[in-house]
Amino acid sequence: MAKVDLVFRKIDERTADIALDLAIRHIRPDAVHVLDNVRPFSECVNRMLRIEHNSDYVVYVDADCLILEDMRGFIDRCDTAYVDTYVSDRFRGRIHCGVHVTRLDLVRRMAQIEPPKNDMKYVLRPESRLRNIAMKPLRMSKQFRNFDILHDHFQYFRHVFAKYAVRELRSRTPMQQARLDMAMQRWPQPNGGADDYSVARAAVEFTRRLAPRNSSAEEIDRLIRALPELAERELDRLGIKEKDPFSISELNAWLEKNAHAPAYGVGAQKPKVFGIGLSRTGTRSLTHALQILGFDTVHYPVDRDTYNELAYGQYDLTLLKHHDGVTDITVAPYYPQLDQHYPGAKFILTVRDKESWLQSCQNHWFNSPAFKETEDPDEAHRYRVRQLFRAATYGCYDFVPERFSWVYDQHVKAVAEYFRDRPQDLLVIDICSGEGFEKLAPFLGRPVPATPFPHNGSVVSRQVAQLRAQAQMQMARGGGREAATPEAV
Repeated sequence: MAKVDLVFRKIDERTADIALDLAIRHIRPDAVHVLDNVRPFSECVNRMLRIEHNSDYVVYVDADCLILEDMRGFIDRCDTAYVDTYVSDRFRGRIHCGVHVTRLDLVRRMAQIEPPKNDMKYVLRPESRLRNIAMKPLRMSKQFRNFDILHDHFQYFRHVFAKYAVRELRSRTPMQQARLDMAMQRWPQPNGGADDYSVARAAVEFTRRLAPRNSSAEEIDRLIRALPELAERELDRLGIKEKDPFSISELNAWLEKNAHAPAYGVGAQKPKVFGIGLSRTGTRSLTHALQILGFDTVHYPVDRDTYNELAYGQYDLTLLKHHDGVTDITVAPYYPQLDQHYPGAKFILTVRDKESWLQSCQNHWFNSPAFKETEDPDEAHRYRVRQLFRAATYGCYDFVPERFSWVYDQHVKAVAEYFRDRPQDLLVIDICSGEGFEKLAPFLGRPVPATPFPHNGSVVSRQVAQLRAQAQMQMARGGGREAATPEAV
């Protein structure tokens, strides 16, 4: 059983007291450390990394997170360096933030890093920046996990304002801007009174006026430090009265009202999901999208249990006792056997224009050999995994255009034929051409999320262009302040 420390971070959030009680109940930590009103967040990160821990894992919890299910069993089984949790956010749907499970060796490496100077990534996301710097040279693995956690529900208006001022600052890349704009387009329309969404809109507009896009990291840092005072001043100017304190009865009333909502955590009833598209057909994007929809899915697992089980024809995968699905060529050759072993499972075949797929495979295989002499047992195992799944899927170790072309055609044809009489169990999706949640979410019985599909490359550019066109149409129709401006995209 793991030793676990809880680090609880609060800055007088409306939910702070109840959030701490829920965190202690559902994590059952061996020790609790509370960081109270340490601002700005970079100083909070500095303080938390100076805590002396005697534990295996540290769970960092923000006071705007209400944990609604037990996490301790998962933490006791955990063997990865860092787990980012997917939560249900008030404004953005399913996102990963607010609760972080971090192995102690990674915490100590983060503490050794000197905060970078004049670094915009550090200014905007100090904890994430230090973690990424610590993990990169060590090739530490990162895992995502869905839990039933409410994030940014029931907060004070001043906190909503400050957070969405920072959210606007963090959304100044095309992908992040597209996510914010899409979320804002789905917010309820203003009704003339004060609510969380109108306050968040006011914060976004305020920040765009006060901090133009050419602002320096130093200027942004000064703005973030001044936000608590600026938020209260701006709310006074707008005539918005602050909320009353939070109570457990308010939470219970919300839970009763929303009992029909989909359950996303580890105890939710979900079918197993298998992404059976070939390499380079968007399987990594599919994995990320499934996580957003609440399915804890692993892309191309290389653990020893999965390797040994598939190598010896055993399809009761240990991995699937604690996960909802697997994607990529780990499972692509075995879909008939997995279908028989997991009744009710859903299968997703990712496809792609074949010529562009062949070119992408050629580029990938060029720097990805199947064999290498190494004395590192972990690296040797990774090469054995690569050899098995390449042989099982393609019948060869290296890229051979004619062979790959034939395998692609046969795989698509065979999958379609196998599921011919069961269209409800198979989704064929072309992620690389721009298809996304509008097909995937209904197939899995989930609402379409208020975030762009996690496409890569040129697809992102097309999504941003589509959002820009939508915003221009809304402005032309008099859509008003809730519509994103073309310049913002």
